[in-house]
This record gives sequence, C-alpha cells and structure tokens, in this order.
Amino acid sequence: MLKVAMLSYWHVHAWDYTRQVSARSDCQIVAVWDEIPERGKQAAEKLQVPFYDNLQQLLSNPEIDAVVVDAPSNMHEEVMVAAANAGKHIFTEKVLAITTAEADRIIEAVKKSGIKFMISLPRLCESRFLYAKSVIEQGLLGQITLVRTRLAHTGAIHNWLPEHFYSKEQCGGGALIDLGCHPMYLAYYYLGLPSSVTAQYGHVTGREVEDNAVSVLKYDNGAIAVVEAGFASQYSPFALEIYGTEGCLLSGETIQLKSQKFELGDSFGWVTPERLPKPLRSPLDQWVDHILYGTEPHITIEQGRALTQLMEASNRSAAEGRTVNL
Repeated sequence: MLKVAMLSYWHVHAWDYTRQVSARSDCQIVAVWDEIPERGKQAAEKLQVPFYDNLQQLLSNPEIDAVVVDAPSNMHEEVMVAAANAGKHIFTEKVLAITTAEADRIIEAVKKSGIKFMISLPRLCESRFLYAKSVIEQGLLGQITLVRTRLAHTGAIHNWLPEHFYSKEQCGGGALIDLGCHPMYLAYYYLGLPSSVTAQYGHVTGREVEDNAVSVLKYDNGAIAVVEAGFASQYSPFALEIYGTEGCLLSGETIQLKSQKFELGDSFGWVTPERLPKPLRSPLDQWVDHILYGTEPHITIEQGRALTQLMEASNRSAAEGRTVNL
C-alpha cells in the first residue's frame, strides 16, 4: 500500500489527483499539508486525515511514502527539494519550476535521493498525440517544417479561474505558463529543443499576467513551432497542425492526414485513421506503477526541464521584446 500525502490544494487539479489516488486500491491518502492552513484543514477534514501545518514535520513521518505536489509554482523548488531529501516519491503538477535554475536544483535532489518522480504532462498519454508522433516517425510527412498547437479557454473573461492564477509571483506568468504548457510540451515532443524562442503576450482583461500569448520556436533545420494559449478566447477548439515536405496532419475534433508517401495518385484526398494507438496510463498511474511494480514511465523529468526552459525563454522574450537564443 502506497501511503500518499497531498501537498497543497492551490492548483485547480489538486482534487482531480486526490480522486485518482483514492480510486486505486493500492494507494491511500494519509495526510495533508497546505501553505494556507485553513484550506488545508478543510481538505484534511473532508478526507478524514491529519493536517500538518509544518511541512518538515510531515516529511519526517516514516509512514508517508510519497507526495503529490500542487503548491504554487514559485514554491516548487522549496517543496520538492525538501520532499526528495526526505526520501519521498514525488508527483507534481506542471510546471516543474518557474526558472531552469530552480528546475535543475529539483532534478539534482531527485537524482541524488533516488526517489521516483513524475510530472503531469497528460497529453503525452493521449491516443491522438501518440498517433501524430507515429506519423512523424514513419516519415509520412517528410521533413517537418511547421508545428502549430493551440489551447485556450474563457477563464479570464468568465472569471471561473481562481484569482491566484493571475499572480505573477506565484505562477511565473499567465496563460502560457499554465494552459500553454500543454501545446508547449507537445511542440517539444515532436520537434525537440529549438535554437531560439520569440514570444508576444497580450493583456485582454487587464490582469497582471498575460491572458493571450504566442511563442514561436525556431529550429536550425528551418522548422518552426507556433505555440498559442489564452484565457480570453470564446469557442477556441484545441488545434494541432503538423506540416512537412511530404504531407500534413490536422488534429482537432477529428484527425485528418494527407501524404504523398501513400502513392495513391493525384486524386488522393484526406484520410481519417480507422484506429488510434492505445492510450497510455495517466501520469499519476504511471508514477504509482513505477513505485510499486517497477514499470517504466513514459514521461521523464528531462521533459519537465525542457518545458521550464521554454517557458522561461518565452517570458524573457516577451518582457524584453527580443528573441532569446537557447
């Protein structure tokens, strides 16, 4: 039985992870800590487990095996380094950290301790994104020239996001470093690390942080990735477009593929796949299975570091009005 402590209910997905842990017969939530004691006490009471107002006291409890981190992003280094040093396995909400230097210190602590680590990058487990990866690897699109991926919602115009999601201090930014994590790590998944990043941020609703963002990743081979995110877009469906010298893949509500590699003649049109790859287990399930059963996870801490590096470069680019070389 894996005994898990929930570290903060700051993030909007904290209760989702609580339900995921609780749904497993081989896991048990045994404690709660929160940087806001009243919020943590309410969660602990609901879960009928002890609340700790002192993080080190919780981490020193030998009965606790692992922690789920949903603390503010600017506390990730403090919380996760302490957890790793205490020998607790770590599952964390994205981003890994706000700066690459912080991310590197977390990685150092994780590797030194030997604990099992997982960051939540859930789109890497979904069938349609695995399918796009397989299409690229099969060469059906030829050399990739452009990846465009977009994710946006109405949180800032309909005010359903918690107000602390607009705190630059706690979040390290706005729409891009939160919602934009998903299109950003997908761009990295398909193209790797770029040579430079150029970003533009917009403030539609007048918040401290951006609610409308675009980051352009440039690669040495001529490829470009366009990452878009927003908190102020009505009716904005998720979009993934991958273009290459031999074909094109469009993934939104449906998936469409067209490739010269199919060699079906001039009349050949768009194809919708009849079947998709089997989805991978959720990041949290991969983490638990890795701890308890020795299975290998499909998401790595290095992917988390790359995401932080790209977000930090985007923030610098937007703030300084220039291209940032990596």
